[in-house]
Amino acid sequence: MSAHPPLRLREKLAYGLGDTASNFYFQAFNLFLLYYYTDVFGLSATAVGTMFLVTRIFDAVNDPLMGLLADRTRSRWGRFRPYLLWVALPYGLLGYLMFLGPQASDTGKLVYAYITYSLTMLAYTAINIPYSALMGVMSPSTKVRTALSSVRFVCAFGGGFLIASLTLPLKDWLGAGDEAAGFRATMALFAVASVALFWWTFAGTRERVAPAAAEEVSWRRDLGLLWRNRPWLVLFLVALFTLTNVAMRNGAVVYYFKYCLGAESAATLFLSLGSVGMILGAASCHGLARRFDRRRLMIGLTVGNALALAAMYLDWSDARLMLHGLNLMAAFLGGATPVLLFSFYADTADYGEWKFGRRTTGLIFAASLFATKMGIAVGGGLAGWFLDACGFVANVEQTASARHGITLLFSLLPAAFALLTAVALLFYPLTEDRMREIESDLAARRTA
Repeated sequence: MSAHPPLRLREKLAYGLGDTASNFYFQAFNLFLLYYYTDVFGLSATAVGTMFLVTRIFDAVNDPLMGLLADRTRSRWGRFRPYLLWVALPYGLLGYLMFLGPQASDTGKLVYAYITYSLTMLAYTAINIPYSALMGVMSPSTKVRTALSSVRFVCAFGGGFLIASLTLPLKDWLGAGDEAAGFRATMALFAVASVALFWWTFAGTRERVAPAAAEEVSWRRDLGLLWRNRPWLVLFLVALFTLTNVAMRNGAVVYYFKYCLGAESAATLFLSLGSVGMILGAASCHGLARRFDRRRLMIGLTVGNALALAAMYLDWSDARLMLHGLNLMAAFLGGATPVLLFSFYADTADYGEWKFGRRTTGLIFAASLFATKMGIAVGGGLAGWFLDACGFVANVEQTASARHGITLLFSLLPAAFALLTAVALLFYPLTEDRMREIESDLAARRTA
């Protein structure tokens, strides 16, 4: 009998649905928030881009604090699961308030956007860091965690598919011509679904990897150990470059179809097919990881994704089928990478325990979420600034310079960040053989 038996499918599914809950907001913000702020709420692209970056200063403090807090939480439900129960409701409410769209002056609107966006990201931190860290303590096995990560991201991209397929049609239907009202009603539905799914995850999962009894509790020491964890430092850059690529590209999709192709409604099919590609990529990742070294696999997938994104720079206005095909290919290749990335994060928690005698799963995943949010902020910020620099003006016929800028945001610029991701992965030191040694040593220590 295996020392680390696989998790039951119902528990994997319960865990995965937590990322479906996250993606009701994460993907909605990633795909539509920049557009909502500029074309619906009436803010300038530069102001929005600056807000995305400025608010990350706050996250630089609260993300690691949340990880440290989660690592030190003790309850009858474990360290990480309680937050899924406690934070889900405020998380849902704050996400809805972001799209409330009150009437105010330009300054008032910007202040409202700063407050609601910052509070929503704080709630996202408080629920997503424990959620992500939960994967690291559901099983001590790298193989089991990789399989769990695969299910997680199938569910995550399933949520992304719903967002991509339903947001614009629901916005038009529920708003009856009023975009602001349509977004508000749509986000209310997503909020309710998100809260319910997080509670499902809480009820259907268990924590099995307990902290060592003699662990010290110095916050300063934990932060110091994090910065000495070389594999984690490499993954920080990987996540930063990956999410900059994703945020920049996804944020440009609606603009590209509305202003470059003159067919905003066609963005729904494009985004939906992309989500299907990501689901297929995530579903196939576990099988691929059993046959190939995960690090080399992720480098190959990332380079392929970069090439497919770069090809979208060409003029496909008269060959929409080819454009959708490239999108499907890029999404399939990109869909497998977060599965591998989050299995790597769990490995770095094992590495920290093996190297330093201290397991800081919550802090490691907190720092990973900070890298994720920083990448989204950088990608969104660069997109906003770049649009303004190219002469973009909302809801009018765009100049040739603005259309070219939108096309670059849609293709070559995210491709460049994908290549940076591949370069960073060359420095990741935890091979499969090394992880087998670490797992064996940790199992012996825990038995002793």
